[in-house]
Amino acid sequence: MQANRARFAAAGMLLSKLSGLVRDRVIANLFGVSALADVWGFALRAANNLQNLLGEQTLSAAFIPIYSKMLEEGREKDAGRLAGAVFGLLLAVVTALVLVCVVLAPWIVAILTPGLLQDARDVAAGLKEIDRYPLVVRAVRITFPMTGVLVLSAWALAILNGHRRFFLSYLAPVVWNGAIVATLLAAAWRSGFLWMPDAAEQGLVEYWLFAGLWGALLGGLLQFLVQLPLVLKLSRGLVPSLDRDVPGVRDTLRAVGPAIAGRGVVQLGFYIDVFLSSFLSAGSPGAVRYVAGLINLVMGVFGMSVAAAELPEMSREDVETDLAKAGPRIAERLDRAIRQSLFVVAPAVVGYLAFGFLVSALLFRGGRFGGVDNWLVYLVLCVYTAGLPASTVSRMTQNAFYALRDTATPARIAAIRLAVAAGVGAGLMVPLDRFTVADVVQLPEGTVQVLYLGALGLGIGSSLGAWVELLLLSRALRRRVPAFRLPWGYGLGRVFLALAVAVPPLALWAALAERSIFLQAALVLPSYMVAYLGYAWLRRLPELDLWLGRKRQ
Repeated sequence: MQANRARFAAAGMLLSKLSGLVRDRVIANLFGVSALADVWGFALRAANNLQNLLGEQTLSAAFIPIYSKMLEEGREKDAGRLAGAVFGLLLAVVTALVLVCVVLAPWIVAILTPGLLQDARDVAAGLKEIDRYPLVVRAVRITFPMTGVLVLSAWALAILNGHRRFFLSYLAPVVWNGAIVATLLAAAWRSGFLWMPDAAEQGLVEYWLFAGLWGALLGGLLQFLVQLPLVLKLSRGLVPSLDRDVPGVRDTLRAVGPAIAGRGVVQLGFYIDVFLSSFLSAGSPGAVRYVAGLINLVMGVFGMSVAAAELPEMSREDVETDLAKAGPRIAERLDRAIRQSLFVVAPAVVGYLAFGFLVSALLFRGGRFGGVDNWLVYLVLCVYTAGLPASTVSRMTQNAFYALRDTATPARIAAIRLAVAAGVGAGLMVPLDRFTVADVVQLPEGTVQVLYLGALGLGIGSSLGAWVELLLLSRALRRRVPAFRLPWGYGLGRVFLALAVAVPPLALWAALAERSIFLQAALVLPSYMVAYLGYAWLRRLPELDLWLGRKRQ
């Protein structure tokens, strides 16, 4: 039953992430790795402050354990009243914050991305073509309201997860991505440059950019509304209120403080990441955003889906009165969840490192996204991929602490991760930004596009910080749950298996070297996936059985 829930969550996330890749392909074709791609990324990431502080992970830590426990005890009406009170309080807070952020947008952008303030001088000196700062200010006045609605969508997701309804909650972002894609394509088609975006003038490209942002706002509203009917059906007695005396509200608010503090640490990390990337050469922040989509495809679908399915179940354990019995069960669930995720994450890591150039070409090549863009995205993908297993396992380990009603420990450890990532990233970013793609890759003669490698420094810091966080989380959890152990041997075994099955596809790629890059990707990538999954099928590996819902004989 639990495997079925994980598969439903994974199916919804997979469709959501695939729609996100379609969105990123459209963005890559229209904007490439450029200053306007930076504007798009900064606008969405700056507005994500609200979503990061009050969204899914905060609600997962503070609200889902209490709500799920009420449902387990048969207190459906109390759970519904709790959901209504949380919605009312969340709506009031989000509305106030959105209004403040819209009014203070110029100062917020200046604080978050001070490197953009240099653009005006660089444009006047002829060093840059676009001043990104005023464009980002205009853009965030659209994306702040969008993010406010997405926070409410996260509340709906928390309700549905509490009722073990995972498919719709993780499918809903397809609507958001669809709205963005539709408005971007409509704007390009209306301009007459849908098939030749690289021939359009800057003014038209800016028009496409803001059309897509308005589509994002509309999509955020639709994402919330598609979940609302099922939420209202499942939550009995749900009436929005501001009543803090509703059973469970004060417990939720007490848990929200440490959860927001934990998210605040992550948020501070986000701020430092954006702060540092604003000083990078134009195009580098956009490259990081494309890479984030690829990393989140794996971590979101095959890591967070399992984590989301396990949290309500672990939260139902009686950890307050009988941790001696509940601890081993939590450790067993966590071990199974980690193995189920690593079964897919391990070959994804090897695949990105070995074939990431083909992945980037297949997903993004075309229009304004050319060969140099492809190389930069691949190089940045490699350094971020190094931290992918640690980030995935850490996400599930954090859920164990949430089930133990401990939100403070993950917050403290997240602060250490932040310090490591920021220190290493800042130290490497500047020296690496002196080198170009052409310095490390042999490009075709006549290539005039110049892109720099500073983003690799941020990726190295991020990956190192992820591994530090995982090691500290596992050590802290063992003190609370002695039965827990990280399955190092299992993870290494899956990596070696992936390396072995990657050899024939690499030989095939070498044989196709003179062929079209799209033909290479179309033949090599499926051969790698078929080889890994075929071996798992023949050996009837239990993790594949879990994903497929196949009973072992």
